[in-house]
Amino acid sequence: MSQALFGTEFSILSRPMASKRSTLKAAPRADFGSRASRRMRRDGVVPGVVYAGGKDAKPFQVAERDVRVLFGEGAALFDLEIEGSKAVPVVVKEQQHHPVRGSIQHLDLMQVKLDEAIQAEVAIELEGVEDAPGVKGGGVLEHVTREITIEALPTEIPDNITVDVSAMEVNETLQLSAVTAPDGVKFVAEDPEEITIVTLSPPRVEEVAPEVEEETEVVGEGDEGEAAAEGEGGGDSGDSEGE
Repeated sequence: MSQALFGTEFSILSRPMASKRSTLKAAPRADFGSRASRRMRRDGVVPGVVYAGGKDAKPFQVAERDVRVLFGEGAALFDLEIEGSKAVPVVVKEQQHHPVRGSIQHLDLMQVKLDEAIQAEVAIELEGVEDAPGVKGGGVLEHVTREITIEALPTEIPDNITVDVSAMEVNETLQLSAVTAPDGVKFVAEDPEEITIVTLSPPRVEEVAPEVEEETEVVGEGDEGEAAAEGEGGGDSGDSEGE
């Protein structure tokens, strides 16, 4: 797909969700409380909860390394299989991270129905940045909006949306309104014109450091001062001789 932006052609691409979903294997969680949670985290285990509409939420625990591997695949939809129960399709509702180490502290998942549309956050990725004429000319490209909310069936949610900016020129701006959503996907935004995805600004001009200018002025003033002093000194000498 392509759109015209100030006479420039750029492409909107999307990577469809993998046809085969990954499975996150977890265990039922029996111990609760902050002390138990701290102990699990020290052991590399993440406590979590899966919500299923009007049903009771199910607590679980899962190895953090398994969660990181799964998230590294970039899948928005995956199956959760708690030991003793069948796998169910889920999406991430919320994840909490340690403020310093960045480790996953808690995981909230939401069970979904594959035939009902849901909203999800999807990452926006840029393609062709180094090839953009504006960038080659020294322009500064800024990726302003990195995630957007979309609505789609769980199986239609793309892992990401890729925007090809290889034709962008200096002073061009890309709004969400110029982006075509993939088939089966709807962007959730009140005013797409107000959401900026990318800007490409003119090259930055380096200004002369103020201290250099001041130093030049001081040197000039010093020379003039010395010349004036010599002139005054000569006048005094003449007067002295005249006396």
